[in-house]
This record gives sequence, structure tokens and C-alpha cells, in this order.
Amino acid sequence: MEWRFLEEKISRQTLLSLLAAALLSFTGILTETSMNVTFPELSRLFNITLDTIQWLTTGYLLMVTIVMATTAYLLKKFQAKSIYVFAASAFIVGDLLCAVAPSFSILLVGRIIQAIATGLSTPLMFHIIFTQIPKGRIGSMTGLAGMVISLAPALGPTYGGVISSITTWRLIFWLILPIVLIGLFLGIRYINIAPFGTDNSFDVLSLLFLAGTLTAFVYAVSKAASFKLTNLSVVLPIIVGLICLVLFIMANSHGESGLLDLSILKQATTSLSAFTYFSLQFINIGISFVIPVYCQYVLHTSAMVAGLTLLPGSIIGALTSPFAGNIADSHGYALPITIGLNCLTLGSLVFLVAQQWLTALLVVFAFCILRFGFNMGFSNSISNASINVPKENTADINSFFNMLQQFAGSIGVGIMAAIMASSQNSGHGSFVQRSYIGGHYDYLFVTILSICALIAAVINFQLQKRAQV
Repeated sequence: MEWRFLEEKISRQTLLSLLAAALLSFTGILTETSMNVTFPELSRLFNITLDTIQWLTTGYLLMVTIVMATTAYLLKKFQAKSIYVFAASAFIVGDLLCAVAPSFSILLVGRIIQAIATGLSTPLMFHIIFTQIPKGRIGSMTGLAGMVISLAPALGPTYGGVISSITTWRLIFWLILPIVLIGLFLGIRYINIAPFGTDNSFDVLSLLFLAGTLTAFVYAVSKAASFKLTNLSVVLPIIVGLICLVLFIMANSHGESGLLDLSILKQATTSLSAFTYFSLQFINIGISFVIPVYCQYVLHTSAMVAGLTLLPGSIIGALTSPFAGNIADSHGYALPITIGLNCLTLGSLVFLVAQQWLTALLVVFAFCILRFGFNMGFSNSISNASINVPKENTADINSFFNMLQQFAGSIGVGIMAAIMASSQNSGHGSFVQRSYIGGHYDYLFVTILSICALIAAVINFQLQKRAQV
């Protein structure tokens, strides 16, 4: 049986294999954000501070990022079905541990195991698209994948909040178990992609240096919210991170079994696409953190209203992804990405220029513009990068960009939080005034970054256009 989209054919097996990977990715990302609303309750239950509890998310994101760095090698070495079965099994084990966790340490271990599954399933979803979907339909399919990635974190806080308020937070993990089991059944039956093949051994040393780099940078950013940038608690992890980064590049480039093929970044179009991709996710996750905090501290809204300000934009963004992919398939990637980055910049400017007039309703409006722009460009950026490299490098693009996405999210929250906290802790005036100033610097930061991403995209497509002549 075959399904026809426009003039391209996509087999039923490919669609169902993509559904299997999407279900596992969706549940992984859903639990990522649904746990955030349970932090105060968990803090009381396990008698630990919030800065310790937050490692349920920070540790999760770090592990996802690290695991994603291994997928370039794994997809070349092993059958896609084997990777999926391992990921789904890991998620089930982690999910059961979280559901029955008697202590914080067991809950954290369960979250880390679940992160391994998410770190494998999301790149696998894109791997199925880049290898099994006809070139003329890649944009629309990555748009659907982008919808999964966008919708899950938008629904997470609502899902977690409703469950934890009605019954126990443990039900968050029990209710998603059937979804994963359905995905496992589909994956075993329909995922069937042979590896590209590689004779290299796994580069454990490079992975350790990369893990050290990411962990040190995220830790430094988390400390920047409490200490000055010149404090040893901030400076020392940055130094450690830079040393690990240099060691990673050396080990990865000079060994016979590099973890990632960083030579893809020698191509200017790939590097520019990577910068755009990083900036989009940084702004998306970073400002999604700032808005609820700003609404409560400055606009004096309730926590519920502050959270709901993100929902319309998140839904609009998720629905935009398939639309953006169709535009890319029909008119090329330059059009949706350029439109997206212009809207992203416009949304950021509304926050910055109209800050003194901001209300909850205007915040909703500005965030809708920003999220529309984000989803117009996000999935199309990785698709555009994948079609401009040889097919044997698609796994490297997939692994690197997905790793970059997770790192951008974790570092984005940290930096935006540090900017806000720095203003609140050391500024002048009332707490509300200091929060207002912190918000101003956050909005200025994302505006500048969005302009830089737009410039990078314009240069990128000019280079691509010249290469086609």
C-alpha cells in the first residue's frame, strides 16, 4: 500500500516506522516539561531544595545532548530497529523507576535512563525522514517532526499540572506507558533501515571530553545566576569546559574513530545553518522561560495566567511546522526560513520596544508572532543542511544538529535566567523595577541574536545560490 503526496510516493511502512519514532520522541519530550510543575511538591516530599530538584530537568537535558552525539556512529554501525528497540526498552525501564521511585536519587536515575531513550529516538526520527522520504517531501515530513517536538513541550506543563493537581504526580509516568508500548510494537514491525556501515570503533575518549564540555558549560551558566561572572564558581567551570572542548576536538579529529565528523562544518552553508538552528532554539526555550517569570514579577499575573500566555503561541507554532515544510518543498528553503527569522525578529522587537506597555494579552500576541517565526525556520534549517551534504554525512548532520538543539535549550534557559537574576540581585529600585530591567536585557539579547540569525541565513542562501549557478 502506498500514500501519494503531491507527485512523490511514501510507503505505508515508512509512515508507520516514522510514527513509531515520533511516539517515543513525543513521550520523552512531554515528560521533560511536565515534571517542571511538580518541583515544589517534590521538594517538600523528598525534603531537598529547588536548586537540587531542577537537576531532574537539567540532568535530563544534558544526558539527551550527550547521547545524541553518539547517534552519528550508532546509525552507521547498527540496524535502526535495534537502536529503536533499545531506546524504547530503556524508556520503559526508566518510566517504571520514576513511577515507583521511593527517593530523589532513584527518580533522578529513572529520568537519566529515559533521557537515553529520547536522545536516541529523536535523531532516529529524522534519520528515517532523511533516508526513506523522497527528497521532494523532506520539508513537509520534517515539518511534521517539528510539530511533534513543538507540541510536546507545550502540552507538558498542562499535562503535568492537571495530573499532579487531581491525583499523584506518579501517574504522569503510568499514563504514558501504553503510548510507548504501541510505539515499540510499531517499531519492531516496521522500522527496517540498514546501517551505512563503518569499520571504526566507538570513540569513548571523545565522548568523555564532549560530556565534560557540555556539563561544565551548563554548570557555569547555572552558577552565573547566583554569582558574579568573575566568581571562581563561574570562571572555573568555564575554564574546565574550554579545556575539555580543545581535548575533544583533538581526540575527535586525530583518532581513527571520530565520534562526530566535524568536517561537515568546513562547509560554510552547514556552519551558517547550524548557527541559525542554534539561535532559533536558544531564543525559543530561553524566552519561554523568561515570559512566565516576567508576567508574575512585573505584570503581577497569577502563575496560571503566566503559564497560559505561552499556550496559544505554542499551538500556533506546532501547527505552523507542516505548513512551513510544504512551502519549503514547493518554493525552496530560503522562503520559509527567511520569513520565519523576520517574524522571530519582529516578535522579539515587540517585547523590547513595547515593554512599558506590555500586558498579558500583548505578551500572548508577541509570543504568537515569535513562535510562528520559530517554527517557520526551525525544522527547515536542519532539512536545508541535510540536502547540501553527501548522503553518507546525513547521519552526522542529524546527530550534530539534534545535539546542538538540546544544548541550545539548556544553555538558553541558563543565560536568560542569569541575566534576570543578576539584575534582581544587584540592581537599584524595587524588586519589580529590577525585574523589569532584567527583562529588558533579556529581550534585548534575543533581539540581537535573532538579527544575527537572520543575517546568517541571508548569507547562507546567497552562497547556496552561487553554488547552483
